[in-house]
Amino acid sequence: MTENTDALVLDLVEWVAREPRPYADVLEVWRTSCPRLTIWEDAVDRGYVARRPSVEGMRVTVTATGETFLRAHGRMH
Repeated sequence: MTENTDALVLDLVEWVAREPRPYADVLEVWRTSCPRLTIWEDAVDRGYVARRPSVEGMRVTVTATGETFLRAHGRMH
């Protein structure tokens, strides 16, 4: 993965960490048709974010692995 892609994955995980996001919103904001920019897929594949059912519908939350990733990059205390 390139440094630019890593930075975007970090941005996505940080954005979700602020508050759980509706799955549809995450896909709308972070999905891309460019095969070189698989930010959403990379974050899921690495285990940084996960889809979880809730009363409001499917939500995206940061996992423990995602929190560790954020702390390692100084984005979470």
